[in-house]
Amino acid sequence: MTIPDLIHETFFAISSNKVRSGLTILGIVIGIGSVIAMIAIGQGAQSSIESRIQSIGSNLVMVRPGFQRGIGSHARSGRGSAQTLTQADAEAIEKEIGLEGSVSPEISKRSQVVTKGKNTNTQVIGTVTAYPFVRDIEMAQGSFISDQHVRSLSKVAVLGPTTRDDLFGEDGNAIGQVIRIKGVRFRIIGVTKSKGTTGFMNRDDLIFVPLSTSQRYLSGDDFVSYINIRAKDSATMPVLQQQVTNILLQRHNIADPEQADFSIMTQADIVETASSITKTFTILLASIAGISLLVGGIGIMNMMLTTVTERTREIGLRQALGAKKNEIRLQFLAEAVMITLIGGVLGVILGWVLATAINNFADISTQISLSSIILAFGVSAVIGIVFGYYPASRAAGLNPIDALRYE
Repeated sequence: MTIPDLIHETFFAISSNKVRSGLTILGIVIGIGSVIAMIAIGQGAQSSIESRIQSIGSNLVMVRPGFQRGIGSHARSGRGSAQTLTQADAEAIEKEIGLEGSVSPEISKRSQVVTKGKNTNTQVIGTVTAYPFVRDIEMAQGSFISDQHVRSLSKVAVLGPTTRDDLFGEDGNAIGQVIRIKGVRFRIIGVTKSKGTTGFMNRDDLIFVPLSTSQRYLSGDDFVSYINIRAKDSATMPVLQQQVTNILLQRHNIADPEQADFSIMTQADIVETASSITKTFTILLASIAGISLLVGGIGIMNMMLTTVTERTREIGLRQALGAKKNEIRLQFLAEAVMITLIGGVLGVILGWVLATAINNFADISTQISLSSIILAFGVSAVIGIVFGYYPASRAAGLNPIDALRYE
């Protein structure tokens, strides 16, 4: 049997029972479409999370107070809530490594903010002039905190756009207005550009005040919540991380690095962790959707077994006319593969439509990749071969005499 004959016979066999073939193809379409849509959601989430993590700063190294022991042991102090880092530590890092303007300590605490009958609970960050450079902050209005503000303990504040909207409305002019944080009056000197959300934190729902002012009037101590450091480039981050570790161990009189009262995380560490989580999430979604593919494959096997039974006399006649077992096997296998490939093409279209609709109407980022489309076609072909092989082998194994007698 030539290839054109095989293709012609395959299309004729599929089209001879359009309803049954259509329902079988529909199972594959739903399975492939679901897998592509789920992978698109997972990849979109991964891309979105990575971009948001990158937006918190370029080549960022973050030092946090406290440390965390291995699994199953107790932590000495809560990481991020402990008080082990000071502004002097930040100044020592900046001086000894020569990172002028690239080190930004911060105090971060939630507080109730009040102005003219309106109030909001938001994150108040006490920081220094280098913060916008270290964390990639841009100003939409006014100016950021200056060195003079830090030296003179000025009661000035810079609002994030969400905080500005909550206190003064989207069209309100916040510059020059006065707010109260813990009863202390602050004059607004600027509003930052939107940064979006990072994880569970809204980077637009913030208020920035001078670090010295925050220490004097809001926190009442000299400790800082984080020390943010901007490396020159990604290649220098591991070296910088080790240098910072050595400086802080020496300053804190700690000989054993395992007993360090601080922890250091780079931006690359955060991206790697987030990517690992989203990849697992993507695999989980694709696996759940893949169940429908398995059901579709079983549907193909059921259809092909029914077809073999219905065409038993035809198979016997072909064998009597000289058709070989391999030719009969190939014919029925081709029918199964053709059904899955048609379902694969339609499934890719359905998956693309679903992903686009989710992206546009559900406000969930999706990303369709070429690899997911290739995977869909590959899976559909494998399903056709795997679930079509048994019916094809059963057809090829029929006894010609018994097949011709079959009613």
